[in-house]
Amino acid sequence: MTEHVATNETILVVGGGISGMTAALEAAETGKNVVLIEKNPALGGRTSQLYRYFPKLCHPVCGLEINTRRLKNNPRVRVMTLAEVTGIEGSTGNYTVSVKVKPRYVNENCTACGECGRAVETLVDDPFNYNLGQHKAAYLPNAMAYPQRYVIDPAIIGTADAERAKAACKYGAVDLDMKEETIQVKAGAVVWATGWQPYDAAKIQPYGYDRFKNVITSVEFERLADIHGPTGGKILRPSDGKEAKNIAFIQCAGSRDENHLRHCSRICCMASLKQTHYVREAYPQDGKSTIYYIDIRAIDRFEDFYQKVQADPSVTFVKSKVAKITEDEQGNPICWGVNTEGYKRYTTTHDLVVLAVGMEPSVKGINIPGHIVADSSGFIEADPANGAVFGAGCASNALDVNRAVQSATAAALRAIQVVNKVAKAEA
Repeated sequence: MTEHVATNETILVVGGGISGMTAALEAAETGKNVVLIEKNPALGGRTSQLYRYFPKLCHPVCGLEINTRRLKNNPRVRVMTLAEVTGIEGSTGNYTVSVKVKPRYVNENCTACGECGRAVETLVDDPFNYNLGQHKAAYLPNAMAYPQRYVIDPAIIGTADAERAKAACKYGAVDLDMKEETIQVKAGAVVWATGWQPYDAAKIQPYGYDRFKNVITSVEFERLADIHGPTGGKILRPSDGKEAKNIAFIQCAGSRDENHLRHCSRICCMASLKQTHYVREAYPQDGKSTIYYIDIRAIDRFEDFYQKVQADPSVTFVKSKVAKITEDEQGNPICWGVNTEGYKRYTTTHDLVVLAVGMEPSVKGINIPGHIVADSSGFIEADPANGAVFGAGCASNALDVNRAVQSATAAALRAIQVVNKVAKAEA
């Protein structure tokens, strides 16, 4: 089935994270019609998976709730979830974009009552928690999910479990006959805001991420610390469920390395500094954090935050790029290396090692349908050859949330200029 929507005065925003939501809202609030598509079942992206922001340590639910309310109240934004771009044809002011929409198996009648989730028995991996836990195969993506609507995992379609979900729904919201469809979206400009993904830590062989259960990534640690995460906010070792009180944070895990990511990912240092607060809060008496670093990059106003962490007696800084990680018989990871301040060798045992993995674009420029100019890391460059396809947020560079929002606003303004010219030409 193919459906045609929108016109060449519409702005298409690809990606529903904080950048995509911002771009869509900025454009819509100037009077433009916007189609916002997201490949996951809910908006929010990586920001929704954070426990807290730095440097104020506030929960991201605040900013996301404001944006969600703005979206609900703006009829000019059409939100499509479980949707992915498969092709872009045309040129500036006149694009036709093919969008594949996967079935949700739950329609707009859903009230998020949760009866379908209680009825099913099958458990599936929970991607919101980076697969650190599981959830029911009929589920709400997260507590703040927008749209606030359940999803049926395709793994149970055709089974008795799916029929149980359907029978449990009092509102006729479970539709097991939904099919994948293709939609053609007309747009005058495209804002590409597909965000970032954590670098694959398994590629950093000396650190043993794929061999040692107690070596995890910074994004996984973020979910462990969250009270809504898989452990209820308790910092527990994946290997045995014991409390992890002595934690190592390894900086530049895959970043600034010609063998992995050439660029500095900008957020990693600040993320680790923030996460030492989680350790301190969980174990105020005997929690201990060790940060292994090349250099700490706390850009502009974050220097004060860095100095506060430096003053914390529970945090130790070791200037060193860890050479390798091994494991003892109890599953404790051991960091090996040389402290360049004094050139002293160390073999230090920890309860848990957290790799501050770098960020790379979720969809690299070379993989975007159509001709897009990208840099050596795959981030979209601002180049006239891209026509009216504008990179926003972490699709264009490694950025923190604040800078991603600024980038998205800039991309929205460029898109608005394009559709204004289209409207003027057709007037």
